[in-house]
Amino acid sequence: MDSLFDEAGERAAAGAAPLAVRMRPRTLDEVVGQRHLTAPGTAFRKLIDNDAPMSLVLWGPPGTGKTTLAYVVSQVTKRKFTELSAVTAGVKDVRAAVDAAKRDLSMHNRQTVLFVDEVHRFSKTQQDALLPAVENRWVSFIGATTENPSFSVVSPLLSRSLLLTLQSHTDDDIRGLISRALADERGLGKTVALDDDALEHLVRLAGGDGRRALTYLEASALGSEHITTETVSSAVDKAAVRYDRDGDQHYDVISAFIKSMRGSDADAALHYLARMIEAGEDPRFIARRLIVHASEDVGMADPTALPAAVAAAQAVEMVGLPEARINLAQAVIHISLAPKSNAVVRAIGAAQADVKAGLIGAVPPHLRDAHYAGAERLGHGEGYIYPHDRPEGIVAQRYAPDEVADHVYYEPTSHGMEARFAERSERIRAILRPRPDRASDDHAAGDDKGSTL
Repeated sequence: MDSLFDEAGERAAAGAAPLAVRMRPRTLDEVVGQRHLTAPGTAFRKLIDNDAPMSLVLWGPPGTGKTTLAYVVSQVTKRKFTELSAVTAGVKDVRAAVDAAKRDLSMHNRQTVLFVDEVHRFSKTQQDALLPAVENRWVSFIGATTENPSFSVVSPLLSRSLLLTLQSHTDDDIRGLISRALADERGLGKTVALDDDALEHLVRLAGGDGRRALTYLEASALGSEHITTETVSSAVDKAAVRYDRDGDQHYDVISAFIKSMRGSDADAALHYLARMIEAGEDPRFIARRLIVHASEDVGMADPTALPAAVAAAQAVEMVGLPEARINLAQAVIHISLAPKSNAVVRAIGAAQADVKAGLIGAVPPHLRDAHYAGAERLGHGEGYIYPHDRPEGIVAQRYAPDEVADHVYYEPTSHGMEARFAERSERIRAILRPRPDRASDDHAAGDDKGSTL
């Protein structure tokens, strides 16, 4: 499939192309930002300056210039530009593009830049279909993704590509981009004046996204020769939240959300909650994370945190947004302000580690199921003492297999309510696993049934 840039160029000549398309850089020096990639001496710049074969994966937030860089590469190196969108293209389209590139290479000695936008949306099969073309250098492959390539791009393709990370534009980058669009003949050609306050308002609304900045500028300039803050506000409903449910922003924001609650910063946690809600995140996903966090980082320090998180999840199902945002916020505040303990997650982690290491062991005979015919003959259940038959409710009998009989998994902290559980846990262990010196003292005292709790 031939690039849409050819068609866009024709539209630009007629003055119909969007401002963001008309203002696309034609050389690397015109690229705004990303100097860590485009500056002389960088690996990327050396590839371009030497017209070398390449396979690139461009990773960065929306509006940071991934498509622009791919197009500039084709322009500077005079290679044919072919674009595929992983949203609509399939394996058939990939193979057709590669076949066309092979024909151009063999018949006209002309190389092709095969640009795959949103490559993370390709399935493993679709990504694998690119491998022969990359391996044999039939195309110069450039894939763009907003998701972490380590999770979204198959290893064989990633290992054959140079990974370049793009950064969000700084405020100065956005100011420069807007100023250029106002002055350049390809843009507004000095036909529109922009107030300083309006410029700063556009910068804030853009949120580091160059394409968004130009889109908002174009909308504000429609039918106006003088753009004020009010003009911008009327043209743009609200700032688009810097968050992509299917991209890397998703993982960054939820990570910051969890770490803010773990750090007991309720205000920061509420900010990230609001950010996710405004961006259209699935509230059920947020609720699930609250349930996990309530046990993972609060646990027994405040056992009421888990019921609060579960109640918020139920409220999401029963009420839905926008009202359920209040229930989610309540749970977020509860969990953030609760005393913290990771003793629960450490306990299950240690237990699983022993199991994975092969410390399984046989279930002690007196604990085995004795409710089927023949169990008694096998000695199952023999010697088991029913704790409720004892006034203290706990008896000194073995529960764990021999291999882990002395292993301690749950190590409570002194935080919040867990301090009470720490004391009780220690007393119970003293009964279930008496030390030899203590056992002899207890026997001398005639206490062979355990202690009252």
